[in-house]
Amino acid sequence: MIPVTRGIALDENEIEEHFIRASGPGGQNVNKVATAVQLRFDVRRSATLPAAVRTRLITLAGNRMTTDGVLVITAQRFRTQSRNRADALARLVELVRAAARPAKMRQPTRPTRASRLRRLEAKRRRGEVKRARDGRLDFI
Repeated sequence: MIPVTRGIALDENEIEEHFIRASGPGGQNVNKVATAVQLRFDVRRSATLPAAVRTRLITLAGNRMTTDGVLVITAQRFRTQSRNRADALARLVELVRAAARPAKMRQPTRPTRASRLRRLEAKRRRGEVKRARDGRLDFI
C-alpha cells in the first residue's frame, strides 16, 4: 500500500507500469534503453479511493484521463528507469492528494456601494466619449 493521506492509501496491484523509450538527453543510450515510465491507474475501478475523491480526481486529471477512466502519467525527466519510476509515482500520489482535499466553497459577496458607483461613473464617461464621436464626420 502506498500512503497518500491518513485515510487513503493506494494498492500497488492497481498500478501498472510500462517502460518505453524516452526522448531527450541520453546520447546513444536513448535509442537502446527504455527509461521512460508510463504509469497507468484505473481510477473508475479502484477499490481504495472514496467516491468523492474519485470524481475530483477525474476532473483534476484532465487530458491525462482516458475515456475508460484510466489515469496515464508519463515520466521521462530523468535518464534512469528508477528515478523516472519514482517521479511518476510521486506525481500520482500528489494528484490523488490534491483530489482528497475538498474544494473550498465560495462565500457569496456583494459589490460595495463605492465600487458600484465607480463602475457606473466609468460607464457614463465612456458613453460621453462615444456620444461625442457621433458629431465628428469631417474626415470624409
